[in-house]
Amino acid sequence: MGVRNFIDRVFTVISDLILKLLPASKQEKQAFAYYKAGMAAQAEGDYAEALENYYESLYLDEDQYDRSYTLYNIGLIYAKNENYPRALEYYHQAVSLNSNLPQALNNIAAIYHRQGLLALEMASQ
Repeated sequence: MGVRNFIDRVFTVISDLILKLLPASKQEKQAFAYYKAGMAAQAEGDYAEALENYYESLYLDEDQYDRSYTLYNIGLIYAKNENYPRALEYYHQAVSLNSNLPQALNNIAAIYHRQGLLALEMASQ
């Protein structure tokens, strides 16, 4: 068993325990279940399935902090598929809900840096 597979299994066990032990509404638990399914699909490279689950999670989840991570993960999928304008939209939404999300800020900077380099390259041709 690889390290990634082990980490996925540990996350699943811990998240299942959290869902059972913490007082949360049925809607909050359902939102987390969709989020978890989105993460699993994303890890498998099934981005369409991941997006479906993340959008369902966003629809149900009212917690701004949790929503920020869902938005961030959606941004990751769009960036992975080189849809940088959409990725930026989701990263910015994530940061607007959670200003303590340095990974989103880093990805925003990386996309702007890439766009700047492409603009310089086009201008020099």
